[in-house]
Amino acid sequence: MSNPNYSEITEAPGLQSTQEQLERIYHRYHFAKQFAVGKNVVEIACGAGMGLSYLASVAHSVAGGDIDDTNLKIAKENCAGIKNISIDKIDAHHLPFADNSCDLILLYEAIYYFQNPEKFIEESYRILRSGGKLIICSVNKDWKDFHPSPFVNKYFSAPEFHSILNNKFKNVKIYGAFEIEKGIKSGVFSLIKRIALKLDLIPGSLNLRAYLKRIFIGKVFPLPKSITENMTDYSPPIELDARKKNTTYKILYIVSEKLNTH
Repeated sequence: MSNPNYSEITEAPGLQSTQEQLERIYHRYHFAKQFAVGKNVVEIACGAGMGLSYLASVAHSVAGGDIDDTNLKIAKENCAGIKNISIDKIDAHHLPFADNSCDLILLYEAIYYFQNPEKFIEESYRILRSGGKLIICSVNKDWKDFHPSPFVNKYFSAPEFHSILNNKFKNVKIYGAFEIEKGIKSGVFSLIKRIALKLDLIPGSLNLRAYLKRIFIGKVFPLPKSITENMTDYSPPIELDARKKNTTYKILYIVSEKLNTH
């Protein structure tokens, strides 16, 4: 069975985006950068590789992997000539790395596509060194304006993330980012979005969504080839109570550390 065409739903250079969309992309990699300094980093489901060179500027090495051939082609073109970056086709359920061989694994906006996320978590634990970290970023399914992406298998709430990761990792923290706006303007936009969702008017393709954004939001601009320092503002994510569902933030970060068990 062939894989879905993930390139249709992947943020890539040239895609028309809103300012918040760019801020979210930058936020993911700026958050990760503090953990990447001098480390061996792996990004699974790296998409078009927009954050790889940014991480490689501080990391010892960066390995990017994706299941989609179109995404891989773009990523390789974006990172051509950068010696400490490698990019390969990778199935997240079977990571092609030796035991205890990396320090930081990133999985951004992709775990909900996996048929067996628990297998990915097991594989991540296997290849991480003691003290290494797995960082997962995902849309918060308990945000009232959340809308599902095509090809999804399962979305997770904050408590569900904590549960599946705590089975393997013993130090799991959850953070929230991009606080949900309040006020008349945001309320009207929220109502329009929910009506569109109910009537199934939001397309799966990011290119078609960009067209709708131009109509309803206004100013959009093409995404850059690569993330660069200070390209947008950054506010650190806020640690949450992992036992409770959260309806305050749009985005969740789950940071799990592999502790030395000896």
